[in-house]
Amino acid sequence: MKRIALSTLSLALLGAAGAAHAQSSVTLYGLIDESIQYIHNANTANDNLWQLAAGNLQGSRWGMKGTEDLGGGLKAIFQLESGFDPNNGKSLQSSRLFGRQAYVGLAHDAYGTFTMGRQYDPLVDMVQPLTADNYFGSTFATPGDVDNNDNSSRTNNAIKYVSPVWSGFQFEGMYALGGVAGATGSGQSWAGAATWSGGPFSVAAGYFRMENGNTLASRGFTPATPAGVWGSGATSDGTFDGSNINGAYQSAKQIDITSAAGQFVTGPFTFNVRYSFAQYKPDAFSGFASQQKYQVAGAYAGWQVTPAMLLGLGYTYTHGSGDASASYNQVSLGGDYSLSKRTDLYLIGAYQKASGHQRDQSTGAIVDAGASVGSYGFGAGSSSQEIVSLGIRHKF
Repeated sequence: MKRIALSTLSLALLGAAGAAHAQSSVTLYGLIDESIQYIHNANTANDNLWQLAAGNLQGSRWGMKGTEDLGGGLKAIFQLESGFDPNNGKSLQSSRLFGRQAYVGLAHDAYGTFTMGRQYDPLVDMVQPLTADNYFGSTFATPGDVDNNDNSSRTNNAIKYVSPVWSGFQFEGMYALGGVAGATGSGQSWAGAATWSGGPFSVAAGYFRMENGNTLASRGFTPATPAGVWGSGATSDGTFDGSNINGAYQSAKQIDITSAAGQFVTGPFTFNVRYSFAQYKPDAFSGFASQQKYQVAGAYAGWQVTPAMLLGLGYTYTHGSGDASASYNQVSLGGDYSLSKRTDLYLIGAYQKASGHQRDQSTGAIVDAGASVGSYGFGAGSSSQEIVSLGIRHKF
């Protein structure tokens, strides 16, 4: 009876909303991505791991988005999106209610879109769609996600503008206010990107700068938060997923990321290449003294065998230098089969080989480089690691 009463009330409210705003719409949506996963060399003791793992192709989520026609081609828009772990029902993104996205703004076909709130940066919006991560997710992403290719970071207090598309060209800019009295720029983030698409070709490039704010440090006092933790007043989440690859640089004062990608589509085949340069910069309050730099090069080939079947092959080379020097070679394979428009099955896997030396997150010492596939954050004690996932994704 309670369920029937709630349904009746919901219909009544929707009817009332429709009568008052005939040109408005609100959409409830989401997806669940779950798999059985095997990891060889899952930790520093090189133990193997069988587990249920969510969010391989896409992070599990639910959300609401809506528009209201204001007349003259102008619309009010909003989006609220919450990430969750289907294995335990907990909210992700540091247990935020709407940790993935939460923004409101205005959109006009001729003048572009202006939004404010917690949002993705322009590189995620424009460069990431032309990379392997767009098709097969975390298993094809950069080790440690040092360049945010797998969307590890989102930005609070963000003001963003997206232009209309002019002859295939579009650009986007974002600035996030630090929001600290007496230190306006503390913890600020800013970014810009542009993309162009013409026929089978698409290209995109952008720059993202995020700062780890600390107003006490700027005034000459000892930090209230011990060195080693990103997020002391930062507007952006940072690109740390627990990986041993870049985990030692969480006390960086600033992270700069430059990315570019190009894609070519011909018939059932998709090819793309990408390059990124990430810099983790210290200050006097950081737990490391020399700037750490990562250069990342990647390539992807996809084959739409049938309308329901997609196969993909990816290669990623990551080289760290500056504070510590290490290289990570990763090969990824994937297959995705659609049972319907909303449900698909997938089998994906990757092998990574590490060489050189990296800074240990726990001790701060320079140690032999350990492998860590994609952006999962499982740091091996050896130079190699393999991950295989068999899963299902359902969209609603």
